[in-house]
Amino acid sequence: MPLPDFLIAGVPKAGTTALHAALERHPQLYLSRPKEPKFFLTDGPPPRIGGPGDKQTYQEHIWRQEDYERLFVPAPRGTLRGEATPFYLYDPATHLRIHALVPDVRIILMLRDPVDRAHSNWTHLWIAGLEPEADFVTACRLEEQRRAAGWADFWHYIGLGRYGEQVRHLFEVFDREQVLLLRYRDLREQPAATLDQVCAFLGVRTGLLTEVPRENVNRHVVEDTRFNAALRGLLRFGGNVGHVFPLPVRKSFRGPLLTVLHRRKGRRPRPTRQERAALLPYFADDLALLQDVTGRSYADWLSLDPAQSQAGTSRP
Repeated sequence: MPLPDFLIAGVPKAGTTALHAALERHPQLYLSRPKEPKFFLTDGPPPRIGGPGDKQTYQEHIWRQEDYERLFVPAPRGTLRGEATPFYLYDPATHLRIHALVPDVRIILMLRDPVDRAHSNWTHLWIAGLEPEADFVTACRLEEQRRAAGWADFWHYIGLGRYGEQVRHLFEVFDREQVLLLRYRDLREQPAATLDQVCAFLGVRTGLLTEVPRENVNRHVVEDTRFNAALRGLLRFGGNVGHVFPLPVRKSFRGPLLTVLHRRKGRRPRPTRQERAALLPYFADDLALLQDVTGRSYADWLSLDPAQSQAGTSRP
């Protein structure tokens, strides 16, 4: 049975969905559906506890190997097979599972300024009605408490952004030549060049992909009002009990609530200078480690200026 030749292994809220959608268009590549099978995250069935909505997400895990292999059966002969589960980088045990089954696999990592990534992560869950904490920095400081309660990795706003620890361990398990390290901003601002870099890494024809489809873009704004708080409370209640109902029932409950919650559109906020100042101490030592491990500079991510943190590209 077939297994993947490459993995888009990290990180959440850093363009992995867009990269998956772009690579799907290449005639020499086959990307799995669903995009995130999450196969390597566990040795067996996923956990049974978690935060709001986690149990429903766990139901989506493809954890049996025969089911995972079946995802790649439709791949045309001669194509390279791949999938994108952006949580693979986060867990050291996952690195070992991947190596045990597909030791020669190629791994693509998309990294993003860790404060911006955490803010996008929090915003995603806030807009979905699942995040109960209206203050971004406070939500980050609740991470250890939420970990202890068994909330899933997607709630680990700080932990997911400590890339140095994660990349160091990955390099202990896989040869560095098997890993391509990219930046989220490069994919956004230099899509053709970045996609050519990915294709060259995979050993397929370059020059065929020139743009990145707009995927996973959400322009909704959810203010912290009493009315919205009531809607979010209902959505969290549904997230906690919805796993016992069929998917059509869940959608019939969530759909109307989200329509009302998402009634306003606008530009999604970015972390402020004050928020960056509060969170950068969580990442400073790890960014130094990331620079040591990769030999690249990520100094711009230490800036308190939100615009500056968005402006740099990685340098050897």
